[in-house]
Amino acid sequence: MAPPAQSHRSPSPSQPSGKGEVSDLKTQLRQLAGSRAPGTDDTKRELFKKVISYMTIGIDVSSVFSEMVMCSATSDIVLKKMCYLYVGNYAKHNPDLALLTINFLQRDCKDEDPMIRGLALRSSCSLGVANLVEYLVGPLGNGLKDGNSYVRMVAAVGVLKLYHLSASTCLDADFPPLLKQLMLKDKDAQVVANCLTSLQEIWSLEASTSEEAAREREMLLSKPVVYYFLNRMKEFSEWAQCIVLELVSKYVPVDSEEIFDIMNLLEDRLLHANGAVVLATIKVFLHMTLSMTDVHQQVYERIKAPLLTLVSSGSPEQSYAVLSHLHLLVMRAPYIFSSDYKHFYCQYNEPFYVKKLKLDMLTAVANESNTYEIVTELCEYVANVDIPMARESIRAVGKIALQQYDVNAIVDRLLQFLEMEKEHVTAETLVLVKDLLRKYPQWSHDCIAVVGNISSKNVQEPKAKAALIWMLGEYAQDMQDSPYILEGLVENWDEENSAEVRLHLLTAVMKCFLRRAPETQKALGDALAAGVADFNQDVHDRALLYYRLLKYDVSVAERIVNPPKQAVSVFADTQSSEMKDRIFDEFNSLSVVYQKPSYMFTDKEHRGPFAFSEELGTLSIGTEPSDGAVAAQRVEANDKDLLLGTSEKEESHGYGNNGSAYSAPSYDASTTAGASQGHFDLVSIDQPSTLHPPSGFAIDDLLGLGMPAAPSSAPPALLLNAKAAIDPSAFQQKWRQLPVSLSQETSIDPQGVAGMTNPQALPQHMQGHSINCIASGGQAPNFKFFFFAQKAEGSFAYLVECVINSSSCKVQLKIKTDDQATSQAFSELFQSALSKFGSA
Repeated sequence: MAPPAQSHRSPSPSQPSGKGEVSDLKTQLRQLAGSRAPGTDDTKRELFKKVISYMTIGIDVSSVFSEMVMCSATSDIVLKKMCYLYVGNYAKHNPDLALLTINFLQRDCKDEDPMIRGLALRSSCSLGVANLVEYLVGPLGNGLKDGNSYVRMVAAVGVLKLYHLSASTCLDADFPPLLKQLMLKDKDAQVVANCLTSLQEIWSLEASTSEEAAREREMLLSKPVVYYFLNRMKEFSEWAQCIVLELVSKYVPVDSEEIFDIMNLLEDRLLHANGAVVLATIKVFLHMTLSMTDVHQQVYERIKAPLLTLVSSGSPEQSYAVLSHLHLLVMRAPYIFSSDYKHFYCQYNEPFYVKKLKLDMLTAVANESNTYEIVTELCEYVANVDIPMARESIRAVGKIALQQYDVNAIVDRLLQFLEMEKEHVTAETLVLVKDLLRKYPQWSHDCIAVVGNISSKNVQEPKAKAALIWMLGEYAQDMQDSPYILEGLVENWDEENSAEVRLHLLTAVMKCFLRRAPETQKALGDALAAGVADFNQDVHDRALLYYRLLKYDVSVAERIVNPPKQAVSVFADTQSSEMKDRIFDEFNSLSVVYQKPSYMFTDKEHRGPFAFSEELGTLSIGTEPSDGAVAAQRVEANDKDLLLGTSEKEESHGYGNNGSAYSAPSYDASTTAGASQGHFDLVSIDQPSTLHPPSGFAIDDLLGLGMPAAPSSAPPALLLNAKAAIDPSAFQQKWRQLPVSLSQETSIDPQGVAGMTNPQALPQHMQGHSINCIASGGQAPNFKFFFFAQKAEGSFAYLVECVINSSSCKVQLKIKTDDQATSQAFSELFQSALSKFGSA
């Protein structure tokens, strides 16, 4: 019995069966090119679909270009569209192929069918080939005068595309005056809108160099033109209405009567189903009434209902966009929306980004009359299984408390959160309790009674642990076990990864010692020893500061570390009022959604004078120095990345040996006496002997720090090769390959900063110390240099990135080397040379 015949399935258009598939398509298209047999267009459609699908998934089908062009000689509009799509894709990147398309596109621009004329004109303008602009002038001129509105609409946008390809060609052909004439006289509203869009962009770009263009741009904001658009408002599409309303928002009415006329004319736009039209109308109302306080408040009342309706209808994405604008208005006038707080309650099926924004709204509208209801609702969210939502809810409750609304009840609820025994709830609550105690110290007794029952072992998040440690130090006299809890934390110093926690621990132990010295004596000694040996520069410096204060005078230390404190009245706002006003000026734009002005995510200027890429390949590398001449090249700011500061984005190493000139003692938590070797030297460096009264030396014995050991012999000085040279490509390659050995921050003499007015001063100075400048760039206050040096013995190289802030006199160094053992020695040598820059 014969086996069953297997079913043959044609391969999917997106999955070519082999290398010959494109060749087969080419052969079939060539056969159909001149055919006029019945059904030919249907066959062409199938073949065109295959070509487009291959092109879409990245298969190169440019070899069938000529066949596609030949097959385009048809009246089938679908075939025309697919052919134009194909041609536009390949002609854009291959000007030679684009030349093949000009003849048939120009022929189609004269077709009897207006749809084909419009499509051909659009495709011609979209080729984006600069040397073909001469072929666009004629079709565009005819298109602007075409009897069909679709062709005129396409031509109006085509003029703008031509302007971006060749501004001079566009202006020489007098297209802007033609657009202006169409804009004011054409019967089709979409043609008018396209003309307006093109003219706005062309005249805005030309205004800086042409007085005539500047006058024409001002003409768009004249009363006759604005009223002309307003009277035709209902004819425009939704997109066109937004364009017109944006123009109207920039118009300055003569008097209040004119303002009311415009608002009455646009009143029905507030009821439009499209959210973009509603927001554009609101922008007009708000901007026109800024100088009329009473009317401005009435506008808020009028726009409230349309906005709340838009929030509750539509997709979550639309709701978020509208909520962002509503949030901006709530921040400016919270009392207007305080009675509508229930509209901002979270729904179970809303995405987190919408819920988070609603929580911000609830905190903004909270006042004496609605705080209880809002906090009750927020407390329900705290028990939510969605942990981020629970965290944000706790923060919202805390923000309301800090606004001085119903503090008594809120504190009680926060303390109840601590009894829920959920790690994330406890962590967020501890942070808020700390802030509350800073503002309401009178609640310390109630709060400490609950916080004292929390085990530090159950708190793992750095911010929460830092808050708990702060309370242990600040209220050490009220918490009986405070010294012993802190001592346990100090014993686990090496296990604590967060520098923030270690800094708070140092301060808390110091405060506790000043209040309960006998119980905290050992813990403070261990903390200071561990802090001075810490790899983090801030922790090291703070421990050193506390040690020196204690050596000098304990009473002075107490006045500095634990002075009488006043309650915090207002916490710093994350956004300045100027920033909020700037965002309000850009109402109905992405600025409101991003909550930052447009220059912070569009223009290059917001990045400052420096915007270097991590790749050194983007820098201009100079030639090698010779005969004492410094050949450092200026580096143009690169807009690919922001300057990150002292550390690479992908690297977050600590400072090598603290980046300090101090010889820190070795630290071992198990041996307190051995941990403090060298402390006397730390204190006495650069300090006059008069600052240390004899009684001060007893602090070492009191804290168990021991006596200093004899100083070890200094390592041999590092010698550099005075004639070191490196090929620019080799420097570039080494910079990419080598890891960062040291990242440090130091300072520069103000006289040295003054000397940087001469761009060659610092490179010449460093060359005198056998350190050559490879590249430099920037402008005040930020300057960036790349230096190279080589060890005298051997071929080990040192590469340095040096960023100098002239306003703060701070220097950030990043050192890379293939000899890690001498990286610290080179760092000290480099800093020594830098410190002498500018000195007499």
